[in-house]
Amino acid sequence: MVSAGVICLMLNRFYGFMFSYNNAHEYVGETGRNISFQLQIAFYTVISVYMMYVAHKSNGRLKVRYKAVAVTSIVLCVFLIFQILYAFLPSYAVGLMIGICLVHSFVQSGEKKQKEIQDDIAAAMAEDYEAIFYIEIESGEYISYSKSQKYQTLDAKALGKDFFKEALESIDGCVYPEDREYAETFYDKKTMLENLNGKHSFSFKYRVMICGEPRYFLFTVTREKSGQYFIFYEKDIQDELDAEKAQKENQKKTTTFSQIAESLASHYDVIYYVDISDSSYIGYEANNIFGQLQISKSGEDFFSDVNANIPSIVHPQDRDTVAAFLDKDNLISQLEIHKEYSIDYRIMVDGKPRFTRIIVKKPSDGTHFIIGVEDIDAEVQREKQQLKALKTEKELARRDELTGIKNKTAYKELEESVQGNIDNGMDYLDFALVVCDANNLKKINDTLGHAAGDEYIKASARLLCDIFVHSPVFRVGGDEFVVFLRGNDFLSRTELMDKLRSQVLENKKNENGVILAAGMSEFNPESDSFVSDIFERADKEMYADKQKLKS
Repeated sequence: MVSAGVICLMLNRFYGFMFSYNNAHEYVGETGRNISFQLQIAFYTVISVYMMYVAHKSNGRLKVRYKAVAVTSIVLCVFLIFQILYAFLPSYAVGLMIGICLVHSFVQSGEKKQKEIQDDIAAAMAEDYEAIFYIEIESGEYISYSKSQKYQTLDAKALGKDFFKEALESIDGCVYPEDREYAETFYDKKTMLENLNGKHSFSFKYRVMICGEPRYFLFTVTREKSGQYFIFYEKDIQDELDAEKAQKENQKKTTTFSQIAESLASHYDVIYYVDISDSSYIGYEANNIFGQLQISKSGEDFFSDVNANIPSIVHPQDRDTVAAFLDKDNLISQLEIHKEYSIDYRIMVDGKPRFTRIIVKKPSDGTHFIIGVEDIDAEVQREKQQLKALKTEKELARRDELTGIKNKTAYKELEESVQGNIDNGMDYLDFALVVCDANNLKKINDTLGHAAGDEYIKASARLLCDIFVHSPVFRVGGDEFVVFLRGNDFLSRTELMDKLRSQVLENKKNENGVILAAGMSEFNPESDSFVSDIFERADKEMYADKQKLKS
């Protein structure tokens, strides 16, 4: 429209169809002038209608702007009509001034408001960062904005000529020594552009020295919409990292304690959590394979409920013991001395006794009893079997494999036990030792073989067991035996020794049966201090008997 108006004015110089001057040099409006104004009125009318329609479809500040353009168009239409009616008045010029003022007022107000909003957003973002840099990519010139007192201790510049150069120069003085080499890799224009290729932003972090202490900073680089500037953000994230680390540690600790509690709970069938002050309690089932606790029952008075249940649950012989154990005052006094307090007892299940254990503890705050009830019947039965097996094993270890009588190991244990009695002054226990040796064993082995020799040793053992019925017989060597005389055998020791020697002499005479040389020595409390002394005396007597049998 402006171009058309300029063209019309240029042509009017030659044809005068817009306006002309009479001989008195007065302005005369021509037909073209009114047609031009009418066209403008039509144009502004269309604009006003369209803007009102668009405003109706819009919201917020856009709606206000569209209405402002519509009103301005209407104002121009009105003043154009006045201009046609009153050609000598500057109505159109006044309308233009008013319209321009209207549009300018609304646009400027909107831009001012938008700038205020943008400034508020920028300020809010700046609050979250230690510093923000606006960097021209081509030249490296930059503007920085910082409200952080911590960051200002680094003597950061507000304006600079070359961000990349100055950033590299500041690394030695600002960055934690171990992170300097890593930090240097980022402050290069080409590197930043490559890292932003296909991405809106990229970030990296390293430690910055603040007041002599290293703190982690997060650095974020974005590219401004026009592509001519980098926006570089620096944020101190040390507090966030510390909080995250503390949260993870607390979470790990909570998880760990929960797992430990459930693992420990899996050893019990029921756990009671009893308030010491008022005796109220909650019972937890803990007998599933996952160790998870499930509330099974609760009550107002644990000790009252326990006393009521003892007669129907606990084995009759253990009821008084369990009742005394589960006395509140007893538990309090015992747990002041011990970390935990326990009792093993029997409960009746389907008419059969079953071993059970109660363990009582107190948590660190000392406000509750933690009472675990554990079924230990399988454990007790297993221990009984183990003791039985151990006893059998020990018996076998003390038994001579060939003869079935006790062996040298068993004799050594007996000797140590008797020596202990002597050392402790228990010298009132009368006993005697008989030392025996089988004659001709070597000759039998050499002439008849070792099988015959073994039979000879077994016959020797049977002879001693038949004579000394009430005393243990030991095989302490290949053909050596010891008999520990006690009780009735000790009282009849002389008769028994005579019986042994008579049998040996008869065997020798008949040349059938075992020949045993034997010697006996009695314990004399007044002179004997060692069992070995008694053994040596009996051994000497046996040796003398051996020589006599040979001759």
